[in-house]
Amino acid sequence: MAKIVIDANVIISAAFGGKPLDAAVRAIGKHKVYVSQEIKQELIMVFSKLSKKLTKEQLASVREKANELIKAATLVDVSTHIVLSRDAKDDHYLSLCKEIGAAFLITGDNDLLDIPQDKLKKAGIKTRIVNPHEFLEEETESPT
Repeated sequence: MAKIVIDANVIISAAFGGKPLDAAVRAIGKHKVYVSQEIKQELIMVFSKLSKKLTKEQLASVREKANELIKAATLVDVSTHIVLSRDAKDDHYLSLCKEIGAAFLITGDNDLLDIPQDKLKKAGIKTRIVNPHEFLEEETESPT
């Protein structure tokens, strides 16, 4: 059973279906998923932005599905502080990954996806950063 971190953008996208939903369901069903308070805060901010683009019913549905994913995850207080991403807002994902020893970080964020594996290793992070499609492929090829 691998330790998995799922980016807020994937959690929101999962509420709409497709590969993000498949990846989230697989991660929660077969592995242990972790979130931090920072991820929960990021979701609140995203909901606020979505409220301008979706109807109240759509927003309620997305919020409910995202909350189901969060409830299935383990909440971690992160004491590690990594500074590595070109977008400082993404460093909390890397910090959480290092804190728990995550096998995968599932994200659609290029600021995270573009970080070279050797740079992660130098920072003591053994996590594979993948998009939902890559997670599904890798997880199927070599289940952890």
